[in-house]
Amino acid sequence: MENIRPIRTDDDLSWALAEVEPYFVTPPAPGTAEADRFDILTDLIEAYEDRQYPIQAPDPIDALVYFMEETHKTTSELSLVLGSRPRASEVLSRKRRLSLDMIRKIHDAWKIKAPRHPARGFSILKPYSDQRPVVTSMWLPSSSVT
Repeated sequence: MENIRPIRTDDDLSWALAEVEPYFVTPPAPGTAEADRFDILTDLIEAYEDRQYPIQAPDPIDALVYFMEETHKTTSELSLVLGSRPRASEVLSRKRRLSLDMIRKIHDAWKIKAPRHPARGFSILKPYSDQRPVVTSMWLPSSSVT
């Protein structure tokens, strides 16, 4: 493989991005040296960006509100999923935390996807000090992400 180097700086990142850009216009044939070069460069880019520009987990309520807006769901629909309108209102106003049971109900009803690869995603659950699980983030369906 020619001309592959570590990405240690933003200048190195700019170089690597310029190197892979043509592959998006004309993808290399699978199994070729150019395809291998593309794979290695994109892995290096991803590793550098993950280290230098980490993406914080979204707030679970913000993620839920975003999902509801994108899918045109209402508080009334959330109340049907959670079992009561007051509970839905309390969750959305942050007066009540999402419980594991609520997360499961929302997932089952609305198919909000959980991460498939823990190393590349955010943890859905974080234990309370008394070991009860709470939500630290929620995943949105791929159709909601632009």
